[in-house]
Amino acid sequence: MKALVENYETKRNSALDFMKNGQLNAYFEALIEMNSYKKLMYTICAN
Repeated sequence: MKALVENYETKRNSALDFMKNGQLNAYFEALIEMNSYKKLMYTICAN
């Protein structure tokens, strides 16, 4: 779980950097990866 949270936070920070730099494609890809990490965290918490 701790690794998932760290990966989520890393992707979140990189997404913010991409947005500030105007790199929209990389920003959207980072958001998609954040969403997958969030789903995994919810699944682990539910079980």
